[in-house]
Amino acid sequence: MKKLAVVTGARRGIGLAIARKLGEEGYSLLLCATSPDAEDALCALSGLDAQYVPCDISNPADRAALFDRVRALGRLDVLVNNAGVAPTVRLDVLETTEESFERLMRINLEGTFFMCQAAAKLMLAFRDAGLADYRPRIVNLSSISEYTSSTSRGEYCVSKAGIGMVTKLFADRLAGEGIPVFEVRPGIILTDMTAKVREKYEKLIAEGLLPIARMGTPEDVANAVAAACSGLLDYSAGQVLDADGGFSLRRL
Repeated sequence: MKKLAVVTGARRGIGLAIARKLGEEGYSLLLCATSPDAEDALCALSGLDAQYVPCDISNPADRAALFDRVRALGRLDVLVNNAGVAPTVRLDVLETTEESFERLMRINLEGTFFMCQAAAKLMLAFRDAGLADYRPRIVNLSSISEYTSSTSRGEYCVSKAGIGMVTKLFADRLAGEGIPVFEVRPGIILTDMTAKVREKYEKLIAEGLLPIARMGTPEDVANAVAAACSGLLDYSAGQVLDADGGFSLRRL
């Protein structure tokens, strides 16, 4: 039985790149996103073993249906929590609305927490059932916004900071169970989410913002996820992998 990787937010961008990378590494793929179908994503993964299940990770019924599907497939080797949203409108923190704040907490933070919880329970059940060659892992996607202030999208920063603690909590709880949990922290990545501010970021990079003087690609992030899934980092419980072009370095 092939190993199974579940990737959320997998229709495009970083999630799709992660799915492609893991598929090329030999995993069967179960993709999920909020769209009712994902023919575009499945076409992009042509030749790989991929299925799609619509799932809004902030919806308990959708999460339950997703994990029912996983249970029917008989194993869960990797969960990649990539799904997340940005504010619909960027507002100064003095103007941030409760609706926007609650939306980002519900999807980015609450959704990720309960995806980890459900996956962990299922992974433990598969392990206890004696599934052969079974070394499951969880990888959460956060952001440099976890520790970098952006006062025009404060709710996004708070939600990503929360994912850092979610990773620590589940890494702590599951380390003794043999389930490593990792965090991959993307920096300034070329995606639909950054398209509207690409010119701003490229100017900052040209002025020396990053030691590696370019915006990252979804493939850069996918490579970090693949490293976390490789088994080579399994003694590093809760390890953070920065896919950020060196942004996290402190420089004079």
